[in-house]
Amino acid sequence: MSNFIKPLGHAASRAEKPFKHTFFQSPRLLVGLNCLDAGQRQGLHEHVHQDKFYMVLEGQGAFTIGERTVVCGPGELILAPAGILHAVTNDGPARLSFITALAPAT
Repeated sequence: MSNFIKPLGHAASRAEKPFKHTFFQSPRLLVGLNCLDAGQRQGLHEHVHQDKFYMVLEGQGAFTIGERTVVCGPGELILAPAGILHAVTNDGPARLSFITALAPAT
């Protein structure tokens, strides 16, 4: 494992479902890259005991946190506190890639 990573160097597409790559996983933290092609989504879900964040690297997508949905692009940080429903949809023409991090479930 490298401590210095260029996340987009790991970006990929997968027609059947969003692509995921885990950079780091320990009992305290999970950090990964998610790539959604046009039309793909991560459905509405929650992590009861885990805070989560998304950092958009490329493309743009509709991020839903609770009752609010906002289209976000590169450089934007989206916070999903524990117990709040959240989802991501790529309605755009290009791949959406973002870093996500959360504490593993205890």
